Amino acid sequence: SDMFDKTRSGRIDLFGFSALWDFMQRWRALFQQYDRDRSGCISGTELQQALAQMGYNLSPQFSENMVRRFAVRGGRPGIHLDRFIQVCTQLQTMTQVFRERDTGMTGNIRLNYEDFLSGAITRLM
Repeated sequence: SDMFDKTRSGRIDLFGFSALWDFMQRWRALFQQYDRDRSGCISGTELQQALAQMGYNLSPQFSENMVRRFAVRGGRPGIHLDRFIQVCTQLQTMTQVFRERDTGMTGNIRLNYEDFLSGAITRLM
């Protein structure tokens, strides 16, 4: 993810790696805080609370959809730590794309399909 590749070299330098490491440690601590029964999974409600603690104001439906999307097929309901970190990384990346265009900080942007794809592709590739 180019979130940590500030030089756009395709490599993560030491600063980028330590930033990534800090994020992962914080996300893991947050996950453990909400995994109260120590099952290794958190529910949609717990995901919503964890995301709210990070400053994401998202609906219960959004969190439930994320859990459905990222849950292990045939496993227990909820998402595991690795998938939680994936959700956090993608949310952070997409939030950056959004904020670059939300210059007035209104929480709403107008963008056409190609703008959206350009913003997403440069970060996901």
